[in-house]
Amino acid sequence: MSSNRQTPRHRWLSGPDRTVRVATAGELAAPGHLTTVDSHRRLRGPYTAAGSLLRAIVPDVLRSRPALVARHAIEILSVAPELQDIVDAPPQTLTSLASPTERTRYYSPLRTRRIAHGLTEFLNAWAQEAGTTAGRPQLVLFDNLHAADPTDQELIAVLLRRARTEVLTIAIGTSSAPDLPETLARELDRHALRTELPAASAAPDPRVPNELLQAYITSDGTSDNPAEAAAYRNADPRVRAGLHRVRAVELEEDGAWSLRLGAIAYHRAHAGARTDDECRDLLTAADYCLRMGYYDAAIELAGQGRESFDPVERERLYCVAGGKTAQALGALGRTVEAEAIYRELRGRYTDPVVHMVSSYALAMLYTRIHPEELLDPDLAKQYVNNSIAIAQQLPDPAERAFHTVFHQNGLALVELRRGHPETALRLVTEGLARLDRELEAGAHSLHRSVLLHNRAQVNVALGRLDDALEDFDGVLALDPYYPEYYCDRAALQYRRGDLEAALADYDTAATLTPPIHELYYNRADARAAAGDTDGALSDLRYVLELEPDYLAARVNLVSLLIDAGDTDLAAVHLAQGLELHPDEPDLLCTRGLLAMERDDAAEALRAFDAALAADPLRSAALANRAVLHYEAGDHAAAVEDLTRALAVSGDDADLLYNRGYAHQAAGSWRSAIADYRRALDLTGADRDAIECQLAECQTALAVAVAG
Repeated sequence: MSSNRQTPRHRWLSGPDRTVRVATAGELAAPGHLTTVDSHRRLRGPYTAAGSLLRAIVPDVLRSRPALVARHAIEILSVAPELQDIVDAPPQTLTSLASPTERTRYYSPLRTRRIAHGLTEFLNAWAQEAGTTAGRPQLVLFDNLHAADPTDQELIAVLLRRARTEVLTIAIGTSSAPDLPETLARELDRHALRTELPAASAAPDPRVPNELLQAYITSDGTSDNPAEAAAYRNADPRVRAGLHRVRAVELEEDGAWSLRLGAIAYHRAHAGARTDDECRDLLTAADYCLRMGYYDAAIELAGQGRESFDPVERERLYCVAGGKTAQALGALGRTVEAEAIYRELRGRYTDPVVHMVSSYALAMLYTRIHPEELLDPDLAKQYVNNSIAIAQQLPDPAERAFHTVFHQNGLALVELRRGHPETALRLVTEGLARLDRELEAGAHSLHRSVLLHNRAQVNVALGRLDDALEDFDGVLALDPYYPEYYCDRAALQYRRGDLEAALADYDTAATLTPPIHELYYNRADARAAAGDTDGALSDLRYVLELEPDYLAARVNLVSLLIDAGDTDLAAVHLAQGLELHPDEPDLLCTRGLLAMERDDAAEALRAFDAALAADPLRSAALANRAVLHYEAGDHAAAVEDLTRALAVSGDDADLLYNRGYAHQAAGSWRSAIADYRRALDLTGADRDAIECQLAECQTALAVAVAG
């Protein structure tokens, strides 16, 4: 199979000196078409590069295309909060509005990927608007990418693949032997031409040691100048600490919030012991990253607290730092590390609140966050019962009510995972009633919405779809700008058969969030069910633009194209899918269907054989191979494949009908009659067709017996 890889259009400039990388990028760009940003996370933490770029270009874009800025306001303000003075904030959710004390829901780790896709589309539109010179596109150099925060590295990986190269070229600057994430390294290999650059000329540096030291400090620890780095290493530690302290104060006076996530935290970490206010500032920065879903940065910042706070003298701060570190570790799937921190805190302190919070956290680890092999719902129940017992002893009535209900909501999830949905429903309903009864109106609105959403999900699990719909309506009345709620209600409406309502909810959700590929995948299903094949195809193409590896979307797209009769385009998308997933049985099975559509029985048989070699229990491949055997006159082989398919899927009216038909063709009247009768007992059976064939078999059997 030929590769669909194209000649790389982006550039990767690797070398030991930033000055050389920047100068080389300048030679590549048309005059006035180069934008250079430093990606080093020590400068501004998460989205250092993206924020710097947006601060440079958004004011101009706002003047020329305000609607474009408004459409991407979530992404813009997420990565460049300093632009809030000129960019109107989008409608806020209860999650974004909740105070730290009322925040009970945190973003998915996938949020940053959605932001990356939204920013990519914004930058493509900006580059198109900015235009080209002499056929040369806009060039953006993201330098120091080897030292970037994972948020920027994720963004660049998406940009390398999705940037419209006719208007936007990406240049990457790294050291000579960078340690890059696997995904970013793969996209660089696919889409960027690498050039290894020499070191800068080794001319004598006329600066004295103190000037070199000050230059390193002023670079906020990002300088790759060997003389500056050496001066820093060789300086008196007390002098270094003093310079770090002075630089931190200068940056704080600047007032830019994102500096607190990078350079200020860096300098404070090297300026000696922090004051209590500086400790709290560090935790505020860590909490911001936690609330925004920037979990790697939250681990780094809160981890500074764990390393520097004395666990005796600053017990409270140490506990908070540990809790934030563990929560971020859990969000990234590093659950064993998270559990170790919770256990360390439990072993170190007797504070009831520490034990309440850690018990709940351990319960969630064991009921849903740990990998499958570590889940233990019974142990989870023990932990959450402990957290409830402590919550019930809190002295303040309002705090006691809220925390008891919060932890009982956790118990409801545990009970749902233990197979007790009715118990879960009772716990959530009682919790809602207690909050209404004991808290002031408007207090803990976020958690009220979470409880209502959870009850809707339990009602769905119980098949109480009307009750679930009422709950979803209620939660959207409380939190009308939270896109996932619309997606969940859309899925419920789809299940209820109200395709118009489902599509309306998916459409609304799409306006409230950066691109979520699952949203468009599910909307494609609803559009296809509503007969809108073109709309479904459009959504599935977009899903694969966002996530080319999304196998289910690839299979559905190819299948829809086959059904629409566009076998040539189906073959193109199928080939792309098989290049990414060469041994995937779903794609191999789809290749067989495409070959059948093209009347190529030999190719179809090879494809189904390959699918079954990859997965012998793939019932679709068995059923379709049976059709080929039947058409070739090999009725015994058709019966054998259909028998294996039924063993996998259980009684299925269509499979039984087809096996009965094969038995009938082979003259096995009794076997055919048995299959037809079994099929008639099943939901969805084509009764008229089955009864017609059954009558023919009964007649044939009677003739055979009489003869």
